[in-house]
Amino acid sequence: MTGSACIAADTIARNAARHRLADDEPVWLFGYGSLIYKVDFPYLQRCPASVTGYQRRFWQGSEDHRGTPGRPGRVVTLVEEPGTRCGGMAYQVAARVFRALDVREKNGYLRLWTRLWLAGQKEVDGLIYIAGPDNPAFLGPAPDAELARQIGVACGPSGSNSDYLLHLARALRDLDEYDPHVFALEKALLRARKSGIAAPEANPLEAEISDLEFF
Repeated sequence: MTGSACIAADTIARNAARHRLADDEPVWLFGYGSLIYKVDFPYLQRCPASVTGYQRRFWQGSEDHRGTPGRPGRVVTLVEEPGTRCGGMAYQVAARVFRALDVREKNGYLRLWTRLWLAGQKEVDGLIYIAGPDNPAFLGPAPDAELARQIGVACGPSGSNSDYLLHLARALRDLDEYDPHVFALEKALLRARKSGIAAPEANPLEAEISDLEFF
């Protein structure tokens, strides 16, 4: 992946044109990655939630947050898979918040309408950011050991890729959400760290996680 690919993946203008919303209009937003634990935007209310027909996967490249053009990181997107469920956190926000979120999610992510199931079985329409396989930053699948090695050495303006994975795994546990893909990569990353395959970085989460019983 090159720097030009990262520029081509910029979706800010496309997202702004996709949904014409009044600034004060309340809209539900579903977060399934860093939006679960890195909440740097105002919201009216939030609630654990899920979507169906999607799986969370570390298949999207990150040159702008958790990697660089020469060493891209890996972050999550959703891929369609009938009969599956993905848990996360839903936020009700004023539509003006999307101006900042579109910048945060600019590297290949498009806003889409979908059905959300809020905790308590309430069903609502909401927006979700998904980076599809047709965007230039999409990296696709790879063996867990390979993904863990890439995540273990990548670092960008928003911090290390390892932190992203470890924070997401802990956030999912806090929500009592089981995600075998995320937890398998977490274990693979910690094994790579211990064997010296992935460059170790100081991370207070690791001491806690290494003693956990995994789902």
